[in-house]
Amino acid sequence: MRRLAISVCVASGLIADSVAEFRRLVIEDEDGAVRAMAAEALGGTDGDCAEVLAHGRDDDDPRVVEAVATAYGELRDPSAVPWLIELASRNGDRAVREAAVAALGAIGDEAALSTLLELVAAGPPQVRRRAVVALTVFDDPAVEPAIRAAAKDRNPSVREAAEMVVGRQPN
Repeated sequence: MRRLAISVCVASGLIADSVAEFRRLVIEDEDGAVRAMAAEALGGTDGDCAEVLAHGRDDDDPRVVEAVATAYGELRDPSAVPWLIELASRNGDRAVREAAVAALGAIGDEAALSTLLELVAAGPPQVRRRAVVALTVFDDPAVEPAIRAAAKDRNPSVREAAEMVVGRQPN
């Protein structure tokens, strides 16, 4: 019921009216799926949610950590960049790493550039694909060669993402 209520609030545009309840759910709810949905919903608000989202950073449920990373990206919160870099580089859950990479791209902080360049070259395939997209927001001379190299990646999803950015590469 709580997940349904969150979905209804989000779909109805009632997030602003429910921020206090979403904050409580992120911190207190016993169900990881509810905590995750509430955290992600907070990413769609204009309010200051960083303190509440910080509660989800160390959650035992990777769905919550993934949702918190996504929320930080939607909020474009630069204070989360060091944590997101750590997640993108070292977290054991690929979905969490993908969410962190996407959030780093959404935030666009230069502090993330070297990590994203490393990940586009050597991360797991899903992370390399996400890193291609994340790099497109940076205006740095190292970005284009990294994306061109990704257009020749061994993984077709990585190649496709890079080719959407720079065009098909000759074999």
